[in-house]
Amino acid sequence: MSFPALHIDTVGTHGPDLILLHGWGVNNAVFSPLKNALHQYRVHYVDLPGFGLSPNIDGDINQWAQALAQQLPKHAIWIGWSLGGLVASKVAIDFPESVAALVTIASSPCFMARDESPNTPAWPGISPAVLMQFSTQLNRDLPRTVERFLAIQAMGSDNAKADIHQIKQLVLSKPLPSRQALSQGLTMLEGVDIRKQLSQIQQPWLRMWGKLDGLVPRRVIQQMPQAESISDILLNKASHAPFISHQDDFLHNLLPWIIKYQQ
Repeated sequence: MSFPALHIDTVGTHGPDLILLHGWGVNNAVFSPLKNALHQYRVHYVDLPGFGLSPNIDGDINQWAQALAQQLPKHAIWIGWSLGGLVASKVAIDFPESVAALVTIASSPCFMARDESPNTPAWPGISPAVLMQFSTQLNRDLPRTVERFLAIQAMGSDNAKADIHQIKQLVLSKPLPSRQALSQGLTMLEGVDIRKQLSQIQQPWLRMWGKLDGLVPRRVIQQMPQAESISDILLNKASHAPFISHQDDFLHNLLPWIIKYQQ
């Protein structure tokens, strides 16, 4: 199956391939603050389907993962933030030859909170009512919906106002996402649950979390699978966008891990 060509900004000509996937409502410009720190790599900054300068791709997370695997280098280190982490995890599961190592940032295999069976702890996540509200508002006022979601992403951060301002400035340098893409992304946040597939991820996996994250609670860590190839880093003062709010701490943990696992 062929897909429309996604917009991918590739920076650098030498070094291992890094692939960066952004979250819902934004585009690859959100990673601009990392460019200097990653200059020694060949970095592929991706606009997910319908976001930034990328065309829409019909379907669900399966089609998105397939399109990304087709259009990006094999044996790369994939770094996904929030929804991008869910998509990167799906690529690691379905197209393992694409992913040499996986980094997820403030991401969950199941974003929506769920009540489980009586003998199983409830799964922590976003309230279904909050996601339903965003879904309803999406059809009324697209810019306002995106702006509200960006504000939630910085909640809990010591520098919330500055973080929100920086995210908005970066994101608004490109066109707003399409309604189709936002709707698809919300559907993924509401409905995708790959918890039972996580054991298929055999690649080295770094999971980075913000202790103050209002969207992906740190309680998720306790219910995630553990293995020798998996590392968890909890950034104590960070919220949902640690690479913006606490860039030095973020890079201090990320860069040595990449060096350890780069091809």
